[in-house]
Amino acid sequence: MSLATNLVRRPLLLAGLVAILAGLALASGPLRAEAVPTPSSVVVVDFSVPVDPGASSLMAGALATAKSSGAPAIVIQMNTPGGLLSDMTAIISTIEAANQSGIPTYTYVPPNALAASAGSYIAMASNKILMGPGSEIGPSTPIVVGGTPLEQNHTAGAMVSLMTSLAQKWGRNATAAQAMVVSDIAYSAPDAYRFHIAQGNATTLQGALSELGLGSTYTVVQETSFDQLLSTLSDPNLSGILIFLGSLALVLDLYHPTFVLSIAGAISLVAGLVGVEVVGASTLGALIILIGVALMFLELKLGHGFAMMGGAVVGAAGVYLLFQGVQYSDSSLIDYTQVEAVALGAIGIVGGLYVRWILGPLRRKRKMTGAEALVGKRGVVVSPLSPIGEVRVEGVIWRARSVSGELGKGEPVEVKAVEGISLVVEKPGNGK
Repeated sequence: MSLATNLVRRPLLLAGLVAILAGLALASGPLRAEAVPTPSSVVVVDFSVPVDPGASSLMAGALATAKSSGAPAIVIQMNTPGGLLSDMTAIISTIEAANQSGIPTYTYVPPNALAASAGSYIAMASNKILMGPGSEIGPSTPIVVGGTPLEQNHTAGAMVSLMTSLAQKWGRNATAAQAMVVSDIAYSAPDAYRFHIAQGNATTLQGALSELGLGSTYTVVQETSFDQLLSTLSDPNLSGILIFLGSLALVLDLYHPTFVLSIAGAISLVAGLVGVEVVGASTLGALIILIGVALMFLELKLGHGFAMMGGAVVGAAGVYLLFQGVQYSDSSLIDYTQVEAVALGAIGIVGGLYVRWILGPLRRKRKMTGAEALVGKRGVVVSPLSPIGEVRVEGVIWRARSVSGELGKGEPVEVKAVEGISLVVEKPGNGK
């Protein structure tokens, strides 16, 4: 298939992929509870997830379920290492909205589980906290990825104020709560109860429900596939990688058209852009990635490979900067951005060398000879001709029309003529 044909089909392909992603999101959104809630059934949220956009969507769905079923309470069964501060505050707002609707929200940290970092603020926002043996709450010190000391201090100060006000709101020990932020302290279940952070202990969920006076009937709400998609796309490093690799794939596809590269590149690019929007990425990082992408597309005109290499290096730097400044509170946060940026730059350089040594010479050869030089050349059917399909001639895939009737995949063909951006082919005269 020619370059012109590939450019024509790409907007339609991208539009179709966006429509598919939107359809999946709409289809999966309402499917939230494992069973239909019954009146007086407590809504138990399975919060064994990081605090991210998926978790925020999970809590919003749990509140909607509780309201529609007339649930007497929401119980967050928590085991989380923490996550994004923006989604933490969104979940706290959901808990406040539940209380305003007359639905109290409680946190239960099961045995050996964590209410760490961002999770500790969410627990502190709930009406009561119960913990199981071996569980912990905290530490709660926030992290500003790549931030300046001033940004770190401002964020830490804001979180101290938030944690203290939440503790005071529910009559907890504000001094002990503040220490989780200032001194990065984590409390075991016995210590949390002793310092009046938690209001009780329970070894099982059923025991926690009994301790809270909520009976034994409950409905568990878990993340849907849509929530999980949001969680995946909100990974700080993944979105930048998807944008970078998607752009690289589309550039290579314009040189050497293959349907697989078109689909993979388009999906990767769309998913990465969605992830950037979901998590609220750095404008500077996004701008630098776009400059790198522009350089890679400039390679289509230059054809010597150097523009792609330069674009790869610039894009890799953008990936590194993309999520600098994002605010976290996550006890398990590990920053792999430097390693990933180097890896992406290396991949881009390999792509540039591929263009320089292989695709560039092929392209220049095609320019010198012209499409008419293909007349008389032989190729093979890539997708069945009935009578229109695709053939590969001299390593390039073309749209083609058969004048020999239907031809199956793998059959040999001979080019008889060129019609615009398509080939006219037939079976070779000797049948081979």
